[in-house]
This record gives sequence, structure tokens and C-alpha cells, in this order.
Amino acid sequence: MDFTCPVETLQRHCIDLLVATGVSVKEAEMVTTILIDTSLEGIDTHGISRLPAYLSCLNEGRINAQPQIKIVKSGAVAKVDGDNGLGQLVSATSMSVALDLADEFGIGLAVTRRSNHFGASSYYCKIAAQRGMIGVVFTNAPPAMPPWGGKSAYFGTNPIAFGFPNAGFPVTADLASSQVARGKIILAAKEGRAIPLGWAIDKDGRETTDAQAAIAGGAVLPLGGAKGYALAMAIEVMTGILSGSAYGNEVGFIYDGNKEPADVSHSFIALDVSRIMPVNLFLERMDGMIGGVKSVPLADGADAIRIPGEKRYKTFQARMKGGIPIRSAVLNELRQIASTLGVKRLECS
Repeated sequence: MDFTCPVETLQRHCIDLLVATGVSVKEAEMVTTILIDTSLEGIDTHGISRLPAYLSCLNEGRINAQPQIKIVKSGAVAKVDGDNGLGQLVSATSMSVALDLADEFGIGLAVTRRSNHFGASSYYCKIAAQRGMIGVVFTNAPPAMPPWGGKSAYFGTNPIAFGFPNAGFPVTADLASSQVARGKIILAAKEGRAIPLGWAIDKDGRETTDAQAAIAGGAVLPLGGAKGYALAMAIEVMTGILSGSAYGNEVGFIYDGNKEPADVSHSFIALDVSRIMPVNLFLERMDGMIGGVKSVPLADGADAIRIPGEKRYKTFQARMKGGIPIRSAVLNELRQIASTLGVKRLECS
């Protein structure tokens, strides 16, 4: 069963929960903004549904509630040490650094280590696009996917995302290198739902529809077979290898009950469009391309041609008015945590 919660109510509740675990008000507001934005766009697997796990890790000390983020710049490149802070906080800081470097040099790269799960990659690309820049984001993740030809997990679902300025809404492409984002399987397991065949394998390497079996010793399958595996390895080089932090099956998983830091790493690239052409000309060319794409005749059975990011934009608008849907399992988790932390119970209809 789904419940619906007003945006402001949910936002205030998330801030209160984070502050109750030792996060500063300012940083709790930053993290909550990202979580709420992600849920507003309909990316429910990477938004509010992740908060219970973050709170558990904060409470246990597995995530640092008050990190001292360190930044070392060298020309257009920066190294960011997240001090094991919340992934959203570390990543928003890192993308801000990359954007500042792009302002100065035309392009900026921030390579980030000692971070955590940061939600949806597209959020940070959207920040770049809204500033008239192109954003590219990579992140590694805990082992969830086998190398092509293997039957046990080594690489994470390692997504890559792009964000492009656009007159209407930012054009954002965000895709995991796996057949599906692991968050969808985690949410299915939490709700006791089956998953489609072809998404994952169990611990014995057999395809499964059991979400719990896919998580407990199983693995998510690569996107496009060997192509997804190659993409995952490339992203691992751009994150875990390049940052000097954990890589491959060394990366921690915040759901495994371990007490050690996850040591997730990311890379953020910002490119100042104005260094190449006037931004208005870029927007005109984007508009021309989008018009051309939309004019292509529809295939049988298709109701529309959508631009990457368009569905998220429309979902955002609808949920801003009607509220954010929350699964009963997630709502119950939040209520239990609130009771433990002495925070007022979240009421949703």
C-alpha cells in the first residue's frame, strides 16, 4: 500500500531525523534537499527510501555525521576526501568544486574518495545544467554484478550520468552499467515482490525472480552483456582506481551489517559551454535537435517520444502539487526510527 506525504512535511521530518543522529542543521538541509528532489522526480529507489539505511549507519558510526571534507586543487583538477560523510553532502560539495574549476578553467574535474551512497547521479548533473554547464558523473558501488563470464559479484552497478542545459528542462541521461539499478531489487525484496527474469542471478549463478536471493549472495546482470561489464570496469577506473580508494569487491555495502566504512568514490566533471559557443546558440541547437527527435514518426504501440529527463520533470511537477508517494514498508521504517530517536511521528495519508 502506498501513502502520500506533503513535500514540506516530509522535508521537515527528514531534517529532524538527520539532526537527531548528529548531522548539523545546514548539512541535514542539504542532504534532505537532494533526497526530496530525487523522490519528486520519481526515482523512488534512490530517494527517501534510502534514508533508513543512512540513519542506521549514522547511528552506528559507520557514516561520519560531522565530516571534515578536504579539498586539494591542482589546475583544473581537484581531489576531494569526503571523510566518510553522507554521500549527498560529499557529492554536492564535489560538484560545486568542479563547477568552480570550470568557471576558472573552462573544465573542472573533482575526483572524490571516502564517500558513501549518494543517491541518483542525475541530480549532480542537473546542478551543472542549471548553471549552463555540461555535467558528467561517475560512481562506483558495492559489488553487485559479475564480470562477463563470471557468476559472482565483483563490480558495482557503477552508473554514469550526463546533464545538458536546455531551455525547458535539463536533459539528463542516468544509467547503471547493470541490467537494472540494484535499488530496484532492494526495494522489491523489502516489499516481498518478485523481480523480472533477466535482472539477476542467485548465489549459484542461475537466473532468479526472487529479489532476496539476488541480494543474498546473488548478483545483478550486466547491461547488454559484455558491454555493461566493460562500462562498469571503465567507471571503476574513473572512480575507485583513480581516487586511490576501494575498488571492485572491496567497496562496502551499507545494508550488509558491517561496521567498516563503505569507501565509495566518485568523479564529477563540469564543462563550461560558453568556452566553446555562446550558451544561447547551444540552447538553440538543443531545441532544434529535440524538435527533430519529437518529429520522428511513432513506432507501433508507442504513445510518445520522450527526451531523457522529460518524464522526471513531469513527475516532479505532479508530485510538487500532489505530494510524494511512500511505500508502507518505508513509512514503517521511518516511524520506527523516529520513535527510537524521539522525533515526532510522520503522518501521511
